[in-house]
Amino acid sequence: MTKRTAEAQRTQAENGLGPAVAHLVEPMLAGMTTTRQHLLAWVHAHGLAALDELFREEAVALAGPKGRHQLQRTHHHWGTATTELTFGGRRVRVRRPRVRPTIGGEATLPSVAAFRDRDPLTARMMQQLLAGVSTRHYEGSLEARLSGRPSRGSSKSAVSRAVVRRTRQRLQEHLARRLDGLEVMALFMDGVVVAQQTAIVVLGVTRDGGKVPLGLRLGSTENAVVCTELLQDLLARGLALEGRALWVIDGGKGLRKALGDVFGDAAVIQRCQLHKARNLDALVPQARQAYVRTSLRRAYRASNAAAARRQLTALATWLERNGHTDAAASMREGLEETLTVLKLGLPPTLRRFFATTNCIENLIGTVRHVTRNIKRWRDGDMRRRWIGLGLLRAAERFRRIKRHQELGILLTALGAPNPAERAA
Repeated sequence: MTKRTAEAQRTQAENGLGPAVAHLVEPMLAGMTTTRQHLLAWVHAHGLAALDELFREEAVALAGPKGRHQLQRTHHHWGTATTELTFGGRRVRVRRPRVRPTIGGEATLPSVAAFRDRDPLTARMMQQLLAGVSTRHYEGSLEARLSGRPSRGSSKSAVSRAVVRRTRQRLQEHLARRLDGLEVMALFMDGVVVAQQTAIVVLGVTRDGGKVPLGLRLGSTENAVVCTELLQDLLARGLALEGRALWVIDGGKGLRKALGDVFGDAAVIQRCQLHKARNLDALVPQARQAYVRTSLRRAYRASNAAAARRQLTALATWLERNGHTDAAASMREGLEETLTVLKLGLPPTLRRFFATTNCIENLIGTVRHVTRNIKRWRDGDMRRRWIGLGLLRAAERFRRIKRHQELGILLTALGAPNPAERAA
């Protein structure tokens, strides 16, 4: 308790306000809770009544009114049966009319088929888990149970089974799908450590400025073997890169070697300028970090690659003369690849976007957020499912990149024809 809070409580007690306020608030809170419970009960009751009426109308539409003779009858009323539908985040058992065709078999009511195809229960579970609710506490996060209606599907085990099944299905649909026909012109590649294991992620930028997660591979580190396997998998799934493509990486040697081995000269590499600045910060004294950062910023904002190269070379020489030989070596290492966006002559907005790995770093941040509450990792399959879920969660919030209308300049710089030229 802070000093200010203690003084406020002491003042209220001296003025006789503390107990009086509590006495007034407690009935109001109790009334709000009771009102909410009654409102939920009313919604549940009227919702189920409407559902029963919908079932009856659909049964009449198929088999006609009960007790009336019909010469052209195609279906018969056949009593009732129990079915399970999603209601309030649970599987609730309700009675529905049975309808059978005259030729035999069982007819499914349209509303029942629609409820089953939509599968709102799994969607509700995924929404709760992404919001930070654990499988153990899923039941407690739901509204009160329907009185007099048996329900299931909200226990820890049931939620876990449903989530495992759904995440595997979504990964197969999105991260193992064919990539034929996907027009990708630039790609980001980076790694994230989850539960002491590295996941390599590839994010593609399409011709219309959209961002699409393309692949995922787990490994011990960002080594060249794992990265090569991931890139070869993208090609095996039909990824077609016409001519050269821009690859933005953080400067990891494994990523760089894999790109050279798989794509050769067709991979135009842009090293992240922010990672280069961070590496230099770690190698120079704190008193000189501001000067180094300012010099880097000025160089990367130069009007052309030649001017930026002169300024960076001068900075490396200055570092070497002042005894920071390791920082100078780091400055010279990969210097040309940090200037790729300048060499391509991109407009300012696209230059800033492709000069760093911020785009894929945001995606990785979503992965960390999604996996933050997991305390026990069982195996690699569990890691892959949850990392993939984080990628898909991030993809749902993606927007097209700014000034995507100018991507034709990048296509021209890479040597790929514009869509209008191809059509001609």
